[in-house]
Amino acid sequence: MQAVGQCSVCASRAAGGLLRNQTDLSLLRNNKNGLMRGAACIRFISSMKPGVQKLGERIDSEQLSVAPLRAGRGLHATPFAQQLENLSHDSLIRRAASVVTDSSSTFLSQTSLALINALADYSKAVHMRIAVQRRYLAALGKLTPAEKDSFLEVINGQRAKASDRLHECKRIELTWINAVNLCKMAAEAAHSSGAEQASITVGTNIQVAQSQVGEARKLSADAEKKLAETKVEEIQRMAEYTAFIENGEEHEVHEAYLRED
Repeated sequence: MQAVGQCSVCASRAAGGLLRNQTDLSLLRNNKNGLMRGAACIRFISSMKPGVQKLGERIDSEQLSVAPLRAGRGLHATPFAQQLENLSHDSLIRRAASVVTDSSSTFLSQTSLALINALADYSKAVHMRIAVQRRYLAALGKLTPAEKDSFLEVINGQRAKASDRLHECKRIELTWINAVNLCKMAAEAAHSSGAEQASITVGTNIQVAQSQVGEARKLSADAEKKLAETKVEEIQRMAEYTAFIENGEEHEVHEAYLRED
């Protein structure tokens, strides 16, 4: 590029010198050196074939730059292809069985957590109902009609809340049972396909889930047992209160009869 630029400059100087030579011959003598340089540059430019050599060089450089990339891809692709060819159907089945056991274990853990929380909420609602009902029984006979209505309203609200919590427990429990059965099937499939470690792992997960859910069920069963005891106390207390009211009325009637006499 520098040579071409210098030649263009020389050519322009030479052309200018020729124009001035038409008007002044003395200027031609002064520009003799410039004319010689311009002629040399023109001969050099005319001997070149523009674009051919440069284009060839560019194509060669692109080919050289692409070749290592293709070679590199081939080197990296060959081991991976060999690995895929080395995988047998049995190994692929074992890997698929491991994926199934992992997903079924995740399903089981999520449903177990949901069921445990639902059982805890149900137990809490039952204990709240028991506490309110016992307070009502302890204050029976001492309450005003407004206070009695307020207590009964709270008791009915806690009864409805506990019923909703129990319904939620039964709904989630069905999903949890399905998750346990799915894990059992996944464990059997893993065992039959040769994925022994995956089968053992999912079996352990089933045992842990059943143990945790069993503890939550015990707490809810204890709450239901206390609720049943509270209902028995309520029946006894209401019978005593009714008898007390009847005796009080009879006593008041007897006193009124004596006063009339």
